[in-house]
Amino acid sequence: MGWIGETVDSIRSIQIRQLLTQAVSLGMIVTSALIIWKALMCITGSESPVVVVLSGSMEPGFKRGDILFLHMSKDPIRAGEIVVFNID
Repeated sequence: MGWIGETVDSIRSIQIRQLLTQAVSLGMIVTSALIIWKALMCITGSESPVVVVLSGSMEPGFKRGDILFLHMSKDPIRAGEIVVFNID
């Protein structure tokens, strides 16, 4: 209970104004991230506008850990394009 007791004491010592400021800041960060994500969804037309390559199956073009920005297009698929799909 030593660590939990110290944590509770430190939370109690924080003034209400500081606590509210931290809560509002956290809310702004989360809200900003959601707004950016939804904006990217609208701009790209994709449910997942940003994906990460999880395996080495796309090598040598993309390595594991690479971040891909996707864009849905109405144009037909052409040779040389990389197709990304989602499995339910």
